Amino acid sequence: MNITFANKKIEKCAKDDKLAQKEFGNIRFKIFRKRISALYAANNLEELRNHPGRWHELTGDRKGQWACDLDQPYRLVFTPQARPIPEDDHQQYVWVKIEAIEILEITNYHKEG
Repeated sequence: MNITFANKKIEKCAKDDKLAQKEFGNIRFKIFRKRISALYAANNLEELRNHPGRWHELTGDRKGQWACDLDQPYRLVFTPQARPIPEDDHQQYVWVKIEAIEILEITNYHKEG
């Protein structure tokens, strides 16, 4: 999968394990590394739907974004690069057509107001 980064810190951490371990701590680093590796290895988002990490679409104010679990309660949040996001006849996103993403952030969005 083609991956870009909206956040320079996460981009640097994705390319430098030593920096990532320093920034995230050992537990989050190990999970972050697994998720980034899985993203690079996948051809499209559908390949990750049932992969470890609970890859899922977000709703509400975050509709059009996806997340996967890191260490609780943190998530890696990303969005498809394609605009508009591919949809089927029922306005459901077509995961198999999402072949490029932009990683936005690592956050605990459940604490947001």
